[in-house]
This record gives sequence, C-alpha cells and structure tokens, in this order.
Amino acid sequence: MAEIVLSGVTKRFPDGSLAVQGVDLDIADGEFVILVGPSGCGKSTTLNMIAGLEDITEGTLSIGDRVVNDLPPKDRDIAMVFQSYALYPHLSVRENMGFPLRLAKVDKATVNQKVEEAARVLDLSEFLDRRPAALSGGQRQRVAMGRAIVRDPKAFLMDEPLSNLDAKLRVQMRTQIARLQRRLGTTTVYVTHDQTEAMTLGDRVVVMRLGVVQQVGTPAQLYDLPRNLFVAGFIGSPAMNFLNATVEGSILHSALGDLPLDDRTRQALERQNAPREVIVGLRPEAFEDAALAHDAHGPVITATIDVLESLGSDVYVYFTQEGGPAQSAELEELATDSGLKDTGAGGVQQVVARLDAATRAREGQPLDMRVDMSKAHVFDPRTGTNLSHPENAG
Repeated sequence: MAEIVLSGVTKRFPDGSLAVQGVDLDIADGEFVILVGPSGCGKSTTLNMIAGLEDITEGTLSIGDRVVNDLPPKDRDIAMVFQSYALYPHLSVRENMGFPLRLAKVDKATVNQKVEEAARVLDLSEFLDRRPAALSGGQRQRVAMGRAIVRDPKAFLMDEPLSNLDAKLRVQMRTQIARLQRRLGTTTVYVTHDQTEAMTLGDRVVVMRLGVVQQVGTPAQLYDLPRNLFVAGFIGSPAMNFLNATVEGSILHSALGDLPLDDRTRQALERQNAPREVIVGLRPEAFEDAALAHDAHGPVITATIDVLESLGSDVYVYFTQEGGPAQSAELEELATDSGLKDTGAGGVQQVVARLDAATRAREGQPLDMRVDMSKAHVFDPRTGTNLSHPENAG
C-alpha cells in the first residue's frame, strides 16, 4: 500500500490541447478515491498518468516515497482493472488470475496459494477450472479483479470497471468492490462517469470538468456544500433544480414565486455584495407536500403535476413553471452530457420534487408544496460560484 501524491500534474498533447491542468491531489495510504465527471473531463487521462500509460507534461507524481514520473508502468507496482475484462478465453479462471505472477517468474506453489486466496475473497473458488465463456459478466469482472489482487500491489487503479454490466449487477458489484477494498485496505483510484457509483463507493470524490478539478470532498460534502454550479448539478439524482431569480432584500423573486432567504444565506449574499440576478438551486427533497408538512416553516407554492413517479418509499413529481431554464456554461454542459438537450426538454423550466409516499399528488391536479429554504443554494450565474456557502468556494 502507498500514498499517491499529484502536484501540479498537467497533460498537454502534441497538438497543444490541454487534457488535464494543474491537478493537486493527496491520496492517503489505503484511501478509496473516485474520479468522476462527464466524458472528456480528464479523469481517465489522470488515471493513465498515475499508471504510467500517459506521460506527464508538467508536475510531479509520487507513489509511496518516490517520484515515478519517468518510471515505466511495470515498475510502479500498481494493478489496473479496466472496463474490458481482458481475459484470455483459452485459459481457465485459475490460469487467468495467476498469469501476472507467472510472468514475474513466481514459483508454482506460491502462484496457486495466491490464486486460491484471491478466489476465496471473491467467491470464485468453485469456478477456478472454468473458462471465461462459462462465466457471467459479474463473475468475469471478479476474475479480472482477482488477477489484480494476486499481485498484492501498492495501489489499484480502476477505469469504469462496471460499465459493461446491467443495472442490477452493477449495484451488486458496487457493494462487493466496496467491501473488498475495505478488507484489503489497498489504496484505490477509481474512475467513473456514474455519479451514483462515486457517491456510494468513495471515501472522497474528485469532480472534474474540462481537465480541471472542481472540488474534492466526501460524498456528503459534495452533496450538501457544492462549490459551484457544475458540482451542484452533476452530483445528485434526480439532479438539483436550477431557477433564475432576482434578489431584492431578503426575497428571491423566481418562477416559483417569492422565496424568502433564511438569515444565514441573506448574510452570506450581503457579505459578498452578490449580484442582483442569481440562480437558485433546490434539490428535490427541499420540497414537501404542504398537507404532510411537519412544521410551518418555508413558503408554500402551488403547481399542477405533469408526471408522477412512485418508487414505493418516495414519490417524484414533475411540473413546469413559466420562464425559461437557468442559463450558464456549466448548466449547458450538464444538459448536453445528460442528454437532456436531445429530449427537447431543455426549453422549459421543469422542476422535480421528492415527496413522501403518503402524498395525495395526482397527475393533472394542483398540489401545494412547502419549500425548505434552509436547503437552498444561490449561485452567481457569471462565475458559477456558490454564494450561499462562500467558506467552501476556495
């Protein structure tokens, strides 16, 4: 196991394009860190630089107590697990898992011992004599992980290892990977496009955009205290609702109506001399069916429900409001990445609320909802900065 330290790491391709810019990141020994962001954000390039598959243009990379910028991948003592299982079809599970040890000229008895230990950890013992074609997708992915585990490396590097699996299997494998990493205690860097994976797996999450790190923090920190519009919009499912608003004293005038600011947010905006035109962000759980509200705090809005989705424990309701959607470069990029622009839904102000399963909401009917303004975020539309949490903007 080892600490991984990136100091000002930059990747510039020969044509001058910048893939990754000035990444500073300390990954503690035994920590599970997730790199997440939309396609083209630089997360896989960053992982490849740690692995030695991409040269570093500027900055330094240390694994353990030595700088490894000029070391080839085989000398970095890391193991990678890719999206592709990359198993040899003509070899058994046992032979596939032991392959890197045989390449390293490890004696046969040690190879068998390490393979059988890894197989027990991964629940693969009964499949050791099968070939990959006789395994399910999840079992093949576990074989690929076993091949990495037997090497007992300083760090695991995983590049979207679950993206080839169906939704149910991904959830199961996610749990297994988390349990396995805790058990082994090996430093792990994991790349994914799926923010749900990022939020459920990592000790810390690194959100990237256009080659630049936007924010590093625990899943709870990213969710509750997003540094900017991009992080706020990327983290969370369903995504945060964004509305154009105008600040006038302690009131936000928005498409939902007049929303009073709580004292903390009002004081934060005053201290920063916030612009008059802002974007207000409300997560779906900031709404509550007014008939079921536990207290009388927060304004009540009325909306006609367009679509209702019942998930058993929760109900998501969707409704539209007058006025176009909030506009910013960050939100435009998020809409493109999520495919929202392709659905034709990008031209209306759609809002989603997460309500208690006991709600009497019905499609086509008006519903009174109370808004918890203590959960509201206020953003500067020009810079994307979260004005309601200036202490987190650095």
